[in-house]
Amino acid sequence: MATLLHIDSSVFPTSASSSRAVAEAFRSAWAEQHPDGTVIHRDLSAAPVPHLTADAHTAGLSDPSGHTPGQAAAFAERLTLIEELERADAVLIGAPMYNFAIPSTLKAWLDNVILFGRTAGETPTAKGTPVTVIASRGGSYEPGTPRESYEYVRTYLTTVFADTLAMDLDFIVPELTMAPHNPAMSELVPLYEASRERALTAAAAKAKELADRLAA
Repeated sequence: MATLLHIDSSVFPTSASSSRAVAEAFRSAWAEQHPDGTVIHRDLSAAPVPHLTADAHTAGLSDPSGHTPGQAAAFAERLTLIEELERADAVLIGAPMYNFAIPSTLKAWLDNVILFGRTAGETPTAKGTPVTVIASRGGSYEPGTPRESYEYVRTYLTTVFADTLAMDLDFIVPELTMAPHNPAMSELVPLYEASRERALTAAAAKAKELADRLAA
């Protein structure tokens, strides 16, 4: 049975969140292909993981036999998150852009699962695992747009998932999500609607593609 690790980080419910809505389209298509599969869902807004502490960090770099009680407890929490990543056949990440970057809750999750000598380094343990990131944003940061140079989400997550964790990364980008709410962007509503439809379609197609790949 296939296992999907699904991470949400939007502070909004699905009805008000493009990243959650598009991720749900992926997950629904995935469930159709894997009715008996397992989904590990972490909603980082509802239940944030601990930010990296000195104990959690140093424990990851030292022999477990020498851990203090504080290090042992902190590292046990990290291991839970790392093992979820390692046993996933595919990973789905909802990563809305907040103030030009990812939510702090998602950064905390990443800080916990990136462990050199295990998930990162010469033989990363999640190498090759497909990861689909729903990188929603209120405006557009595509090449040629006025805010192209402010695009830090895909740049950062490419460094993390593709370059550091050696995962098979793909982005789906619903953009202009603030158009229906900001009068100054009202002329962009049709572009927002088209972007959302493309993202929903792409999410369902990606889930089916991965299902076929895993079944092969």
